[in-house]
Amino acid sequence: GRHNTRHLVIHREFFSAHVPHSAPQLDRQLYTAHRCSGQLDLHSLLEMGFTETQAEHLYSTFNTTQSKMGTSVLTALMVLGLNHSTIVKILDRNPALYSLKGDQVQQRIENLWKLGLIEGSIQRVVSFYPQILNVPVKKVNALSHFLRDKCVFTAQQVTDILRDTPEIVEHNVGDLEYKVQYAYFRMGAKQADMVKAKLFRVSLDELRSRHCFLEHRGLYQTPNKKGQTLIINPKLKDFLGVPEEMFLTEVAKATKEEFDIFCRERKEAETEDPQYSEGEEEDDKGNLGQIGYNRRRKR
Repeated sequence: GRHNTRHLVIHREFFSAHVPHSAPQLDRQLYTAHRCSGQLDLHSLLEMGFTETQAEHLYSTFNTTQSKMGTSVLTALMVLGLNHSTIVKILDRNPALYSLKGDQVQQRIENLWKLGLIEGSIQRVVSFYPQILNVPVKKVNALSHFLRDKCVFTAQQVTDILRDTPEIVEHNVGDLEYKVQYAYFRMGAKQADMVKAKLFRVSLDELRSRHCFLEHRGLYQTPNKKGQTLIINPKLKDFLGVPEEMFLTEVAKATKEEFDIFCRERKEAETEDPQYSEGEEEDDKGNLGQIGYNRRRKR
């Protein structure tokens, strides 16, 4: 059997040929990924460096899912620089990878490189949210263009968003645009503020609840058309994405009971009158929406 095994040597030249020319050259140890006619079996897994326990686990899952995946998907993940233990965890968390082809995975990895997720960042993203490899290149690129063209984020800001919130690739673009518009027009937040606050990790309901509660307590004001306020608003990153207890004690200066009562009354008011919290916001967008975006893009 060993005589019939083809040895695929993966080294720097191979990797460089499969990533964009703009990507930096990476130092990698030479290793050999063995595959028997591309089929996944215990022997090939052991030859690729997996332990017996890891190989048996992968092979068992492979048979259970009735997958046709060969070793090419594993090879693509190894070329990325992920260790065997991490690869096993990735496949456990994202069994959909068993149904993909190695070329698909490699293409999607290369596209993430093109979008700025380079050495270090791309490994963390794939390990944290392996489902990003399930998303077609076309959809990821469409999201990137949407964030740049419709939401006026810079290319570097889009990279930061993908790095910090990779699950955004599965979000509805209409919801994303509404969230950006709310933060921009109702709160006066700039795109850089949204990125620092990791806006897309927060639900729209949480965003509005915390913002409106601060307004209710006189701690936040919507800037006028000149961007001016009578008070100094807290920074977006200081009250979004932080634990509720920290938000209440350090920013809102209120008790949990006060916040819960406010949220409950706000939801009841919205249920009775859907325009309760949207009327003024829609007026602002009607007057300033497209003008505001166009001015930012001309700068």
